[in-house]
Amino acid sequence: MLESYIPIFMMLALGVAFAVAMGKINEIVGPKRPSEEKLSTYESGMEPVRTARERFSVKFYMVAMLFIIFDIEVVFLYPWAVSFRSLGIQGFVTMLIFLSILLIGYYYVWRKGALEWD
Repeated sequence: MLESYIPIFMMLALGVAFAVAMGKINEIVGPKRPSEEKLSTYESGMEPVRTARERFSVKFYMVAMLFIIFDIEVVFLYPWAVSFRSLGIQGFVTMLIFLSILLIGYYYVWRKGALEWD
């Protein structure tokens, strides 16, 4: 039983060995001309204004979580759209209920001001 895993372990070992070898070759052969510009922090071409240890606003995390929550609805809409004809009226009503719950949640978030960046 364990013999059937030997090719997998060999490919895994080969992959790790290749990655380590390429990293070491890069260290040995690669150019080493550090400058102050190359060692500085890069933020989309802008000068860094604050330190990396500064705290983010809670609004940033709220918008990120809301994006994830409302983006997941698309995952449920694709299978429903593919099998729309076979589901019949029951599938249609179920999806209307699902979308109405999402719209109620979106309206609640909008009224609470969670989508405002101020």
